[in-house]
Amino acid sequence: MTELVMVFWYWWVLAVICLVVEMLIPAFFFLWMSVSALVTGIIVWLIPDISTESQILTFSVLAMLAIVAWRVYGKKYKIESDQPLLNKRGSQYIGRVFNLHEAIENGEGKIKVDDTIWKVHGEDCDINTKVKVIASRNTVFDVEKVE
Repeated sequence: MTELVMVFWYWWVLAVICLVVEMLIPAFFFLWMSVSALVTGIIVWLIPDISTESQILTFSVLAMLAIVAWRVYGKKYKIESDQPLLNKRGSQYIGRVFNLHEAIENGEGKIKVDDTIWKVHGEDCDINTKVKVIASRNTVFDVEKVE
C-alpha cells in the first residue's frame, strides 16, 4: 500500500477551499482553518521532509489554537454598535404607545404598528385603547393600559 505524500501546495489548496467556504458561509470559523492550512503549507515548504502525520497534527493544533484565540478575543473585545436594536425589531417598540387594533380579551389582543399587526398580552381593554409596550417576547408584546 502506498503512503499519501502531502506536498506544500496541497495545504495551500485546502487554504483556498476553506477561504471560499468562509465566503459562502460567513462564520469566522473556516477563515482560521484557512490560515492554519496556509501556515502548515509554508512549514511544509520550508521543511519538505516532515511526515504526513506531523503535517496533519500541525494543522490540527494550529486550527484549534486559532479558533480558540479568536473566541477569547471576541469575548474580550465585543463590537459595540451605534444601533444595537437594528435586528431586534420587537425590542425597538418597547416604551412606545399604540392604539389597540383588536380588543384585548382573555389577555390577548392586537395592535397595528406601521403596516404590521402584532399580538399583545395584557389586561382586558376595549378597541382603540392606548397601550404601552413594556416587553417583547419574539413576536408577542406585553402591554399595559395608558391612563
